[in-house]
Amino acid sequence: QVQVAESGGGLVQLGGSLRLSCTASGSIFSRYTMRWYRQAPGKQRELVAVITDDGRIHYTDSVKGRFTISRDNAKNTAYLQMTSLNPDDTAVYYCNADHPLLRLNFWGQGTQVTVSS
Repeated sequence: QVQVAESGGGLVQLGGSLRLSCTASGSIFSRYTMRWYRQAPGKQRELVAVITDDGRIHYTDSVKGRFTISRDNAKNTAYLQMTSLNPDDTAVYYCNADHPLLRLNFWGQGTQVTVSS
């Protein structure tokens, strides 16, 4: 069982920045595709950013140019650097670790990000 834990959420003003971290236990972190999702009140969970084991990256359109996903395999950690935050970014942010070949998929508990105007 892999334990996934997010951190770094909080309250930030319009235009501010935050960096979320996602740490996953286990020895094969480098082989996981890491995804960040978010869920705002009353809305469905949406995919925000993806980084594969070989470093391919994808962002949803609404965060392109503002968010940066990265990973440090030596630290078993994925990051989501968020800049130019606006109230539409307010949500609970979840980290997901996915290993399709082994059919393993794990979620963190989420971290709240609130952007005030």
